[in-house]
Amino acid sequence: MACGRVGSSVGRMKFGIATFVDDDTIDPVTLARAIEDRGFASLIVAEHSHIPASRESAYPNGGDLPPWYYNTLDPFVTLAAAAAVTSTIELFTGVALLIQRDPIHTAKEAASIDLISGGRFTLGVGAGWNLEEMRDHGTDPKTRGARLDESIEAIKELWTEEPAEYHGKFVNFDSSYCRPKPVQKPHPPIYVGGNSDATVKRVVRHGAGWISNPLPRDVLAERIGQMREAAGHDVPLAMFGAPVKADYWQAAEALGYGQLGLFLPSVDEGESLRLLDEYATQVAQYRSAS
Repeated sequence: MACGRVGSSVGRMKFGIATFVDDDTIDPVTLARAIEDRGFASLIVAEHSHIPASRESAYPNGGDLPPWYYNTLDPFVTLAAAAAVTSTIELFTGVALLIQRDPIHTAKEAASIDLISGGRFTLGVGAGWNLEEMRDHGTDPKTRGARLDESIEAIKELWTEEPAEYHGKFVNFDSSYCRPKPVQKPHPPIYVGGNSDATVKRVVRHGAGWISNPLPRDVLAERIGQMREAAGHDVPLAMFGAPVKADYWQAAEALGYGQLGLFLPSVDEGESLRLLDEYATQVAQYRSAS
């Protein structure tokens, strides 16, 4: 039984849970039910297909690569399992590495989750950082930005057109039928991850939202300002891995974040449930104080 609940988030910044669902930690069904039972808004899951044993790419956060990167489940399988045992939480990839994926299969998998869940899927995408991982999929890291753009465009075509076709340099298919179509119209929300000038352009180009990492406030503010100026309007904002700190939440809310995915470490069931209770209590206190 949960010790606390997040409470209403209508018209306010929402709180979800962001994590790497691994093969030796809490299972996705138990996790999804626990997240929904405590009133959180979403389950946001990361993706790495594999981690090459010989790796030159430095971990972006510095130091050794955390162990949960090596064991993470496929995000679409994880979210499909979560969809089957929940009714309210948003099911969010944070982020799917489209440059390592076939866009036709990805469009079908995403639309299938949206259908199974009754329209609760959100596609977070990114270009990734692990160059060896990309190369194992046949992707030249130098082409990752262009591949990502084409994959997003192709997936949107497959979601919205019947039949659909797309002709790019890296993604190319003739007129084809691809079902199911997503429940959400015109299609599920798309969020782009990253922290670069190219990310800003990509968010604007695709009419997408931005899913950031928990960067310092000044870095977030600069990027958000760039996106708003380039787009001419507010951009939907979400975060993967937000710290459990009320002052950080307040700063993010002031910047216009619609949702924070609080980082849940990949631990066993008992510790996961304890942390979720703790997070729910702290969010409820934040709500009552604000």
